[in-house]
Amino acid sequence: MTSKPPSHDVDETQLEVSAPKKWAAGIPGVVVSLQRGVEQMGVGRTVKTLRLLNQREGFDCPGCAWPEPQGHRRMAEFCENGAKAVAEEATKRRVTREFFQQHSIAELGEKTDYWLGQQGRLTEPMVLRPNATHYEPIGWDDAFSLVATELNSLASPDEAVFYTSGRTSNEAAFLYQLLVRAFGTNNLPDCSNMCHESSGAALIETTGVGKGSVSLNDITIADLVVVVGQNPGTNHPRMLSALEDAKRNGAKIIAVNPLPEAGLLRFKNPQNVRGVIGRGTELADEFVQIKIGGDQALFQAIGHLLLSWGKVDQEFIDEKTHGFAEYAEHVSTIDWDRVLHATGLTKDQVKRVAGMFVDSERTIACWAMGLTQHKHAVPTIREVTNVILLRGMIGKPGAGLCPVRGHSNVQGDRTMGINEKAPEKFLAALEDEFGIPVPRGHGHDTVNAIRAMRDGKAKVFFAVGGNFVSATPDTPVTEQAMRSCSLTVQVSTKLNRSHVVPGTTALILPALGRTESDLQHSGEQFVTVEDSMSCVHRSQGRLAPASDQLLSEISIVCRLARKVLGPNHPVPWEAFERDYDRIRDRIANVVPGCTDYNARVRQPDGFILPHAPRDSREFPGTNTGKANFTANELTVLDVPPGALLLQTMRSHDQYNTTIYGLDDRYRGVKDGRRVVLVNPDDIKQLGLSDGQMVDLVSEWPDDPTGVTKRRAESFRVISYPTARGCAASYFPETNSLVPLDSTAETSNTPTSKSIVVRLEATTRG
Repeated sequence: MTSKPPSHDVDETQLEVSAPKKWAAGIPGVVVSLQRGVEQMGVGRTVKTLRLLNQREGFDCPGCAWPEPQGHRRMAEFCENGAKAVAEEATKRRVTREFFQQHSIAELGEKTDYWLGQQGRLTEPMVLRPNATHYEPIGWDDAFSLVATELNSLASPDEAVFYTSGRTSNEAAFLYQLLVRAFGTNNLPDCSNMCHESSGAALIETTGVGKGSVSLNDITIADLVVVVGQNPGTNHPRMLSALEDAKRNGAKIIAVNPLPEAGLLRFKNPQNVRGVIGRGTELADEFVQIKIGGDQALFQAIGHLLLSWGKVDQEFIDEKTHGFAEYAEHVSTIDWDRVLHATGLTKDQVKRVAGMFVDSERTIACWAMGLTQHKHAVPTIREVTNVILLRGMIGKPGAGLCPVRGHSNVQGDRTMGINEKAPEKFLAALEDEFGIPVPRGHGHDTVNAIRAMRDGKAKVFFAVGGNFVSATPDTPVTEQAMRSCSLTVQVSTKLNRSHVVPGTTALILPALGRTESDLQHSGEQFVTVEDSMSCVHRSQGRLAPASDQLLSEISIVCRLARKVLGPNHPVPWEAFERDYDRIRDRIANVVPGCTDYNARVRQPDGFILPHAPRDSREFPGTNTGKANFTANELTVLDVPPGALLLQTMRSHDQYNTTIYGLDDRYRGVKDGRRVVLVNPDDIKQLGLSDGQMVDLVSEWPDDPTGVTKRRAESFRVISYPTARGCAASYFPETNSLVPLDSTAETSNTPTSKSIVVRLEATTRG
């Protein structure tokens, strides 16, 4: 039996705190997976959907981008959070026109992200007209006409912004960027701008390819896996199975993180006896509890030690790299006091970790948002790459660089051209294929799109997927920017915060989900996605759509294109909507590595995109034709007395901005989200107490007009074993503390992992 959506919002006074867990998954993970499925979908629907999740004949998980095994797949090829993601999409809860009649936009604006998301699937197009208090129904044709009229009345195509979420399929992403460029702009911000943009910037410069260089099998045969700034137990739970396989094959694992995360301490795999009735598998051989932002100093020190010990692959360096002499000179001497201050570690532990690199013949470095969302994020990832290059750990089995992507097709979106500054080669191929002019000027990324809307330079905002308002920094500024638009359009499956922060006119266009059947003129369709390790494979939903009013994202893009660009446009939009094979034929002609796309994605496990550093130890994509060492000035984050360095993070009961529930089981937080995790010694030093209510006040001294303060109210202090001087709290509740202009150098990614905050006691409950 399914449960009804919540009628009451979160009551933070019911929040409970217990000791954090020291292991992840196990039977509780199975129980929660089934419980959430039954609550949202019912028993029969739960069995049907989970049986197809991540299977060859089924659909790709709408959660993370962790790859499926090549060859054999288990019967349950999913994790707890994957099951939650499916339950949210395949829910029987519905948001109908009656819902919008009952709830005004003002009322919905007061609700939490959790409450909004729990209401269920959107069922028909809705419009909020100027000065209206409620959304009302609108027909699809009228909706497309409204958007087309608004777009075509702009003084310039650059007055429109077209956002994309990572859940968009390859086919929809390819057509979306084609529509946007045919319209005349490169304003194509996407969720990559806020997550792994720093990784792409660093890797393109150093290896020539902005993607990881390893396969899933590489992890299982590595001697050493270094997991930096990442919590796979919550954000990529299936990675734990790969790490368990690596451990059983003799690998060592280093976990580098300010917080001790349960998933990296011990994993109880619910698919084997040891995980069900035994102690599971201890994963991290070395827990490096680093201070926030200290990773650059750590890897620079490791590089210094490897050089001073003479433990480098000189043959690889001489033949395959450039800039080694400058790098070696730069790190020949380091200031150990600065390194230890930046990291919070001892010199003995740094040496011990460096020694583990020496002992390994096959090393993989994995990382996620803990590295990418700092002002010095790009130099940090360059330092990780320096260490990998020193040991020749690229282009060989069991070794390489592994930025672990978040959203399920965020990497595929970029491959398909969702990029505000796409390479000239791609743009030229697009022109040749379709015979249309394509703009060359760089468009707006996410941060610049917010600035443009705020300043009145962008007037239309169109999003395919995602929850832009809750995903972006400086929440009050972002909300003001959205409300400044003449039109905001959200292509969505479920209600979210962005729907209740509208422009003068706002549209909600409901789309099919990954789990649902997509029937077009030529028959049942499938789409394709690219995982975190460059494997492109098919995905086909099997459930009946939540409403007969839903359109696929491809249909929405194609029908809008015909309205905006006219019926005689040279791109065959109608044919693309009728048969997705026709889209893939064009992808094959335009996108590098996608030759014979239709045939190759029909192979049982799809195909792997080419990657010269991984495949042949060649680096044709760099400016030197070799892998580039870099010399990076060390950044040390100094925090004023009485302040802490805050990182935003996910709860175990959420994925990106989607809040599945209110239980962060591994960290011991239940029935609430407004918490801040602080080291007990810091709590005492600050004159606070465990359980006290505080406001989080961020200070940004780089503001040219002086120190700017931002406030997030009413958070409960929780004594937690995080690194000294550091704190952690959930987003999107703390996104308001991140200044819009505080971004990473080169990548322009918001600095959501290094926010200087003060905790001010409050009497509010």
